[in-house]
Amino acid sequence: MVLVTGGAGYVGSHAVKSLGEAGHTPVVLDDLSAGHRAAVRGAALIEADVRDTDVVRSILRENRVTAVMHFAGLLSVGESVQHPARYYNLNLGGSLSLLEAMRAEGVRRLVFSSTCAVYGEPVVTPIDEDHPTRPINAYGETKLAVEYALAHYSRAYGLQSIALRYFNAAGADSTGRLGEAHEPELHLIPLVIRAAQNGAPVQVFGADYPTEDGTCERDYVHVTDLADAHVRALGALEGLGEESVSRIYNLGTGRPHSVRAVIGVVERVSGRRVRAVEAARREGDPAVLYASAERIATDLGWRPRYTSLDEVVATAWAWHRKHPGGFDD
Repeated sequence: MVLVTGGAGYVGSHAVKSLGEAGHTPVVLDDLSAGHRAAVRGAALIEADVRDTDVVRSILRENRVTAVMHFAGLLSVGESVQHPARYYNLNLGGSLSLLEAMRAEGVRRLVFSSTCAVYGEPVVTPIDEDHPTRPINAYGETKLAVEYALAHYSRAYGLQSIALRYFNAAGADSTGRLGEAHEPELHLIPLVIRAAQNGAPVQVFGADYPTEDGTCERDYVHVTDLADAHVRALGALEGLGEESVSRIYNLGTGRPHSVRAVIGVVERVSGRRVRAVEAARREGDPAVLYASAERIATDLGWRPRYTSLDEVVATAWAWHRKHPGGFDD
C-alpha cells in the first residue's frame, strides 16, 4: 500500500492514477482544502490533516503502508512572500509531522514533491542538481528545508528518500478524467485557457525581464510525465534493500517558454484570441527557470514523453473544454 498525501490535488491525483496502472494500491490522505474528491474516485480517500501526527500514524498502521508519496503543501510563490508563516506551518511542519509518523511506524520509503524554486535566481542555465540552492521566496525555502531534513533522516534513521524538483507542471490526463482546477487559479496555462474561454484579459506580470520578449521564461513539463517519474522513483527505492539514501532529481524538458509564447500556443490550439494586459512584476519571480534532467534519465530512465508545448497545452485545453466549471465534487 502506498500513502499519497495531497493525492486529491493536481499532480497528486495524476500520481494516484499512475500508481494504480503500475499495479500499486494507493490510499489518499488529503484535507480537501485544494484537492477534489472527484479526482480520486476509485481510490481510498481519507480526509485528514498531515500535521496531525497521531492520525497519520494510524493511517500508516491500519493500511499497512510500505511507502509514501508526499504532495501535501502550499504552492504559490506570491502568497508565500506575503504569508510565509502559512508555508512554514504546512510545508515544513506538515512534512516533519509525516516524517515522525513514518519513523514511529517503521515506514522507510518516501518520494517527495519538491520544486525548482529551491534554486532561486539561476547562475547558469539549464539548471542541474548541482546548481546553488538560494531560494528567493518562502515556498522554495520550505521545500529546501524539507530536503535537508530528508538527508538528516536518512543518515540518522535509515530513511530512503527521493526528492523530485520539478519545474512547471502543466497539461492534463490524456483520457480527460483528470486536469488542473485551483481556486483561485495560480498557474499560467489554465489562466490563459480561461481567458480564451471567457474573453477576459490575462495579466502578464512583468514585461521588462532580461529575456527575448521581456516576459518570464519557464520549463513546462507534462503532469503525466511527472507522475511517471514518481512511480519510477518509488520503484528505485523498492530495489534498494536496506540501503539508506537521500537522492535529488530535476524533472523538466530542458526547453524554456516565455509568457507571451504560452499565450500564442493557447491561441493556436484553441483557435481563439487572448487579450493580454501588462502588470507589475511579482515579488519572488526569477526571470528564467529551465531544467537539465539528465541525471534522472541516466539513473531511472525517465525522459518526458510530451516534448512539445503545443501537445501539453492541447491536453489542458481538451480537459477545460470538457470541464468548464472544474471538477464536479
